[in-house]
Amino acid sequence: MKTRFVSPVFVGREEQLDALRSALRQAGAGESQVRLVGGEAGIGKTRLVQEFQRDAEQGGAVVAVGACLDQGAAGLPFAPFVAVLRALHREFGPALAEHAAGMEGDLARLLPELGDVASEGRTRLFETTVRLLERLATDRTVVVVLEDLHWADRSTRELLGYLVRAMPPARLLALATFRSDALHRTHPLRAFLGELDRLRGTVRHVDLAPLGRDEVLAQLAGIRGGTAPGPAAHEVYRRSEGNPFFVEELSLSEAAGHGMSDSLRELLLIRVESLAQPAIEVVRTAALDAVVEHELLAAVAGLDEDELLDGLREAVGARILMPVRALGADGYGFRHALLREAVLDDLLPGDRRRLGRRYAEALTADATLVGSDERAVRLAGYWYHAREPARALPALLDALAETRERHVYDAHLELLERAIELWDRVPEEQRRDLVWRSSLESYPPREERQGEPGLHLIDLLAEAARAALLSWAPERGLTFVRQAERLVDERADPLRAAWFWMERSRLTAFSDRGDGGAELDHAYDLVRDTPPSPTHADVLHYLASRQRLHDADENTVALAARAVELARATGAGELELNARATLAHVRAQLGDTETAIAELYELREAATRADAPRLLGRVNINLTDALHKLGRAAEAVEAGRAGVEELSRRRLYGAASFTAANVAESLFHLGEWDAAETLVEKWRDGSTSRGYASLHLVAARTAAARGAYDAVPALLAAARQQVSRLGEPQFELPVAVVELDTAAGRGRYAEAFEVLRTSLASLPLAGQDWYVTQLLISGAQLAGDTAGLPGFDAAERRDVVDRLSGAAAGLAPGWPALLPWLAAELARAREEDDPALWARAAHAVEPSGCPHVLARIRCRWAEALLAAGVAGIGSGPGAAAGTGADAAAGPREQAAELLAQAHAEAVRLGAKPLREDTELLAGRARIALTTTCADAPAARDPLDGFGLTAREREVLRLVAAGRSNRQIAEDLFISPKTASVHVSHMMAKLGAASRGEAAAIAHRMRFFQEPVGDH
Repeated sequence: MKTRFVSPVFVGREEQLDALRSALRQAGAGESQVRLVGGEAGIGKTRLVQEFQRDAEQGGAVVAVGACLDQGAAGLPFAPFVAVLRALHREFGPALAEHAAGMEGDLARLLPELGDVASEGRTRLFETTVRLLERLATDRTVVVVLEDLHWADRSTRELLGYLVRAMPPARLLALATFRSDALHRTHPLRAFLGELDRLRGTVRHVDLAPLGRDEVLAQLAGIRGGTAPGPAAHEVYRRSEGNPFFVEELSLSEAAGHGMSDSLRELLLIRVESLAQPAIEVVRTAALDAVVEHELLAAVAGLDEDELLDGLREAVGARILMPVRALGADGYGFRHALLREAVLDDLLPGDRRRLGRRYAEALTADATLVGSDERAVRLAGYWYHAREPARALPALLDALAETRERHVYDAHLELLERAIELWDRVPEEQRRDLVWRSSLESYPPREERQGEPGLHLIDLLAEAARAALLSWAPERGLTFVRQAERLVDERADPLRAAWFWMERSRLTAFSDRGDGGAELDHAYDLVRDTPPSPTHADVLHYLASRQRLHDADENTVALAARAVELARATGAGELELNARATLAHVRAQLGDTETAIAELYELREAATRADAPRLLGRVNINLTDALHKLGRAAEAVEAGRAGVEELSRRRLYGAASFTAANVAESLFHLGEWDAAETLVEKWRDGSTSRGYASLHLVAARTAAARGAYDAVPALLAAARQQVSRLGEPQFELPVAVVELDTAAGRGRYAEAFEVLRTSLASLPLAGQDWYVTQLLISGAQLAGDTAGLPGFDAAERRDVVDRLSGAAAGLAPGWPALLPWLAAELARAREEDDPALWARAAHAVEPSGCPHVLARIRCRWAEALLAAGVAGIGSGPGAAAGTGADAAAGPREQAAELLAQAHAEAVRLGAKPLREDTELLAGRARIALTTTCADAPAARDPLDGFGLTAREREVLRLVAAGRSNRQIAEDLFISPKTASVHVSHMMAKLGAASRGEAAAIAHRMRFFQEPVGDH
């Protein structure tokens, strides 16, 4: 796929485009209009005008564009109007000369093609220009576009001002664009725009704000040829701050493997270079920090107070810096983070070192210049930029203790990288005096290596590898692990070697380089015969965790239990809690859910007491997941919301997003779809891989349930991008289920069967009964929906049903409602539909409070009742109890009540496919959904609403029966060519991509089935 760096899709400007279209309509009605389009550089003014120009020209308008040129303060007189008149001359040709009759000498100053220049003054020129535009706009709408008005010379501004004031009653729209960030306090355009704003009748502003997150992601998808952007795209959004040009340039930089393109850097720096020298010095000095306090800047800048204030005032007026208040102090920050990046990159190495030294010396001399909670990190950064390793390394170690305590993993990793970079540049005798305390509980302690210095490079590498894992930067982590493995001797130090092989396994799995299994096996081999240790316990714990995700069994329980035992014996308290969490989750997977949930609640309290943030995140994720799978969705929501709040308070946003995804899934099952969508929208930005995949899965499932099938592919693509990297059934199977359900909902049964066969080929999957059961239910629904459908091989369908039944044997899902539901769906798939099975399924589901599932079951139950035509279904325990169906009534009355309940729930939820199914079944049965059976109207024709002619209905009936075009022609006594035309028209109206899809739609919608249960 060829990568494009200018987005082929136009995103995020519909409101502004509509405003311009409205102005065009007003102008087309003879009411001349003026629109001023403003926004910062790169915000998309030109792209908006181009999109509008295309629309206007398609509507018959003439669009003439002229641009002001950057020629310094003087500019080029009338440059945009010259370009506009030449464009109009090309469009109108000789007609323009006719309209200019008698004014040629005046207009020749702008359009020499008209003849010799007359000697009249500027006022005459302005009058004739306006008169010419008025004449041209008599019969056709004329749009005059003046771009980059911030570069306009005085003459251009005066002519535009005259045009606006003397705007004739013609079909004329004047459109001007300008950079709002270029308008410093004394810019001449400021006063000019203020004058125009007083003409409120025709002059209006159209302002462009930065794009939102979703709009940036849509732009990136367009740039990348439709590829769904993953979590890495959020970094582009963060850095670009929603500026479309920055997004494009950062995409280019990403592909080229560097941080910023030359064109973007030049665009940003030109604004700084236009400042006076004191202001440039202030900006360069401020660039060393994201935010710099006023007093610190004053101490470093080397300017007297008046020069500093003048420079700051100019930089703020030019919209380069902005006043901010951070941590209780007044200071300054860059209006755009990318602008700061560009200024910092433009500094010479010597300039940056000098600045770093001056900042460090100022802060060392007066520690009160910055807040106490960030003093160590700031000082370490300053000495690092000063390139004084002997002073920077101790400062970095002090800062590491602070970031580790605050769990700021990104900053922790950056500091570690700097410490590792400087290690060899600090004399060994100085390194011997450095104090270090590892935060890694299972990392082999210092006592095992007597005679070595207090701090070794390998200790920093271990800390950096773990920090990279926590920061979701696996490639960086692997670099540290490889460097460490060259320093450790496996035979002499097997525990340390095993620790790094274990980290390599984790990082490999997260970096899409493999599943990490071989690396973990090697770590296990290294610790297998060693005495009890935290490292040994951690390897066993990670081995159990990995098995839990793929093929959990009793051996996994034994591994997790042994890890708990070793951690407890060696005093590794947090590791013990983590191993207990793994053990609880494995037990939940294997059916011992009540014990597991009680343990997880206890572990959540223990993690809070121990101030173990990573464990706290993991336990909240596991607890909400286990509650949901046990059918306790409401409890999962309550527990999960409390967990999200606590994790957010601790700034553990990755774990919070994953927990939020679990809460959203439970909200979906509870029928609170709007709340689920709101939660997804809130948390999917910047979430980690698992959270990102889970959140998009919930969004896709909700869209499919609502019948918004067009939205599903993009959501699944976003989830699948992470799923394929993780390689875990807990993600892959749910993606397949939504994909299968969406294809079936669209009538694309062949596509749905292909998804099902692929997924069945991955079975069995030990410990994944919850996800397998949901796949089997969707597969059984598909098989039941296609029973008797023309074009499907009956033997192949039976084979799929047999495979579904075989896979169902021995399943033990945590939620007790799943098995009865699956049994009912499998019976229907075998064409042995049994009302008693649906009654049991409804009875099992109802206590769990899942209205959508219950409504689907009730609809199937009603269908089985109507088809069977039998009364009373008390063959199963509680067959009708609590389901809303009166067992004493006849089957038709029971079916009517069930359909009414299912339909009401579908309407409440906005579940369009389910609503259509209940309405179609009710119509076939001549059951009124809003009136009593005695008042039931005639069955509604399910084909109403598609706009098919009588002939096209006949054609659809024959296509659904498997007839070819020639056979259709013979049956209807028409030519094969005419039959082909009718088939094409019919497919277009149904929205079907093929004859098979049209037949599948007819089958699913039961277009040609006889009424049921009517007696």
